Amino acid sequence: MKRITVAKGDGIGPEIMDATLSIIKAAGAQIEIDEVEVGEKVYLAGNTAGIAKESWDIIRRNKIFLKAPITTPQGGGYKSLNVTTRKFLGLYANIRPCVSLHPFVKTKHPEMDIVIVRENEEDLYAGIEHQQTDEVVQCLKLISRPGCEKIIRYAFEYAKQYGRKKVTCFTKDNIMKQTDGLFHQVFDEIAKEYPTIENEHWIIDIGAAKMADTPEVFDVIVMPNLYGDVLSDVAAQIAGSVGLAGSANIGEECAMFEAIHGSAPRRAGQNLANPSGLLQGAIQMLNHIGQTEVAEKVQNAWLKTIEDGIHTYDIFKEGVSKQKVGTKEFAEAVIGNLGQKPSQFKAVSYANGSALNLPKYQRKAPKLKELLGVDLFVHWNGTSADELAEKVQQINTSEVQISMITNRGIKVWPDGFSETFCTDHWRCRFKPLEGKSLDKTQIIQLLGAAHEKGIDVVKTENLYAFDGKPAFSLGQGQ
Repeated sequence: MKRITVAKGDGIGPEIMDATLSIIKAAGAQIEIDEVEVGEKVYLAGNTAGIAKESWDIIRRNKIFLKAPITTPQGGGYKSLNVTTRKFLGLYANIRPCVSLHPFVKTKHPEMDIVIVRENEEDLYAGIEHQQTDEVVQCLKLISRPGCEKIIRYAFEYAKQYGRKKVTCFTKDNIMKQTDGLFHQVFDEIAKEYPTIENEHWIIDIGAAKMADTPEVFDVIVMPNLYGDVLSDVAAQIAGSVGLAGSANIGEECAMFEAIHGSAPRRAGQNLANPSGLLQGAIQMLNHIGQTEVAEKVQNAWLKTIEDGIHTYDIFKEGVSKQKVGTKEFAEAVIGNLGQKPSQFKAVSYANGSALNLPKYQRKAPKLKELLGVDLFVHWNGTSADELAEKVQQINTSEVQISMITNRGIKVWPDGFSETFCTDHWRCRFKPLEGKSLDKTQIIQLLGAAHEKGIDVVKTENLYAFDGKPAFSLGQGQ
C-alpha cells in the first residue's frame, strides 16, 4: 500500500480527480490518500504561493503527488505553483507521452507515438532577469552539467525500460555554443553508454519543423526546458488534443503527476469534462510506484473505451463516436472495460515499466580554471563605438587593455560597420597583453578607474579557460 498526496484543484479539477481515483481504485491500485488544498482559494486567502506550509510537509513526506489543474488568480504577485513545486522538490524531468488515437480522435498524424523528455528546472526558466540600461533587459540562461546529465540519462533509461528504439536531442548549439553546446556534448557522452539505442541530434528549428510534419520518425526526444515546454504542447496538440495528455514530473526523491490542461472554470460542475489527461498522469504514477499491472489494466481499458466510441463532448464526433457521455459516465465506462484489451489500438504492456531508479549525480573533479579576461558591460547613450572606445581606453593599464566592443553580441569596435544599429548596452572586453597575466585585483582596479572616468559599468563577467579551453563566447563578426 502506497500513501500518496492528492490535490483536487479548481474548476473541473474535483470532477476529473474523483473520476480518475474511481478508475484506478476499481483497477486495484494499492494507495492511501492524503488530500491537500492548493490553488485559487489558498491564493485568495493571502498565500501568494497557492499552497500552505502544512501541505508541503505532507507532499514531502509521501513523495508522490497527484495534482488536478488549478486556477492562478489574475494580477501580479501570484507565483506559479507548478514552477514552484518542480523547483522546490527537485523535479528535474518532465515526461510527456504524445500518442495518436486515430481514427477516434482527429489528427493528421495517425502513426504518431513519441515521448517528450523535458529538463524541468533550469535554462531560461531559472527566471533570473535584470534591466541593465534604459533599452536593454537580460535573462540569464543557466545550463548545468548536473542538469544535463540527469535529464539525458533519464531519457535513455526511459527508452531502455519501455522498449523505445531511439533518443533524439534537440538544441540550438550552432548559436548558443556554450549552453546548448554543453547539453549536446553531454548527450553525446551518455549516448555511448547505451549502444543498443539509436541516438541523433537535430538543431531545434528544423527538428521542430520535422516533428510537426512527420512525428512518426521520432521516438523519445530530450530537450532543455524552454524548447521542451513549447514542443511538448505542440506534440500533444498534433497528436489529437492537449486535453488528453498527462504529464509526469520526476525527481530524485519526489514526483508529481498531472494533466497538462488548465482548470477550465467555465466547464466546472457540469459533468462535462474529460478526465483522460489526469488519468494518463495517474497511469504514469502507477508505473512510477511499481504498480505496473494496475497501470496496464487501466490504460488498456481506457483505450478500449475510446475505440468503443464512448466519448466526452470534447472529442465527440458524429459518424465516429457512438455515445456522448459526461465525466462520471466516461469513468464508469472505463471501469466496465477493466480486464479487457483494445482490438484496434495496440494493447500496452508495462512489464518493465516500474520506477527508474537512477543513481544520484556525482560531482566530478574540478578542472584547472584560468582567468583570461573580463567583460565590462557599460550603459552609454552614445551611438559611435569609436567614440566609446576612446573613452574606455582611458582606463587601460600597462598590463590589461580593451580588445573589443560588442553591442547585442555584434562586434562594433575595432573595424565595426556604420550600418550596425546599437543600443545603450555595450560589452567592453579587456584582456592582458601578450606575456602578461590577469587577476581579480586588476579587475577591481579597472572598475575603480571606470568609476572615476564616469563610465557606468552595470555588470562584469569574468572570462575563464577550463583545462586550457576558453569557455566564453566571442563577438559575432570576429
